[in-house]
Amino acid sequence: MSASCRKGLVLVLSALWLGQAAAVSLDEVKQRGYLSVATEDDYAPFEMIKDGKPAGFTEDLMVELKAYAPFAIKQEIMPWTGLLPAVLAGKYDAAITGAVVSPERLQRFNFAPPVMTATHYVVLRTKDDSVQSAADLAGKTLGVQAGSVALARLPELEVMLAESGGKLGKVVEYTSYPEAYADLANGRLDYVVSAYAGAKTLTTQRPKVFKMGMAVSGAGYHAWPVPKDSPEVLAFLTAFIEHIRANGKLAEIQQKWFGESLPDLPTTPITSEQQYLEMISQ
Repeated sequence: MSASCRKGLVLVLSALWLGQAAAVSLDEVKQRGYLSVATEDDYAPFEMIKDGKPAGFTEDLMVELKAYAPFAIKQEIMPWTGLLPAVLAGKYDAAITGAVVSPERLQRFNFAPPVMTATHYVVLRTKDDSVQSAADLAGKTLGVQAGSVALARLPELEVMLAESGGKLGKVVEYTSYPEAYADLANGRLDYVVSAYAGAKTLTTQRPKVFKMGMAVSGAGYHAWPVPKDSPEVLAFLTAFIEHIRANGKLAEIQQKWFGESLPDLPTTPITSEQQYLEMISQ
């Protein structure tokens, strides 16, 4: 993408972020006959396209949601870069995707109860033995997805590096993680910072190319964002997650895609920065 195109994209997305979605009640959803949701297209193992069809952890949850809901679920799959701004602008009622909770996002969204943990880790080339500790990351070129919480949490890595007298190197932002991993594999990057689930899946599936390094952030969570002014939609999604937790489906789908179930995830929606910070400090 050219510099001018990238600048234009940033301006468009900034304008969308400044808007506010119109409040949506469940009565309105029932009256029109569907809940409108946006899903990312390329964030394995949460979302991916396989043989022309959506697949992954989120898609399996979507199957359960469509069976649970008393109305249709209208799903649109789109690139991550414009997904949250589109929800905020009122094009969709919620984002059913692998979004990570952050204080910045909590200014505009509430989040349904978490479906996965999201501590951020380093991904390295398997044959790269130059990184044995966080201090060895100093000055190296790193890749991260644009607009991601991994990008927002890089100051935590900066603190870790400062403790050993080092500094963060060049940061390259990508539209999607597969692009970043491709550049890591071919040597254009020294490492990528990604949430645990994505990093684990990649390094498990391609161990000859990639390996998982150390954690470079504190605790975090993947959860579904809902605009602040749609509490009934948040309550509906919260009830759904409680339903699949109680019947064992959530644990089953977690095990399928992440190789583990997580029974100790928080069970309440996340609606404020203070609540979130208390959760990740426990």
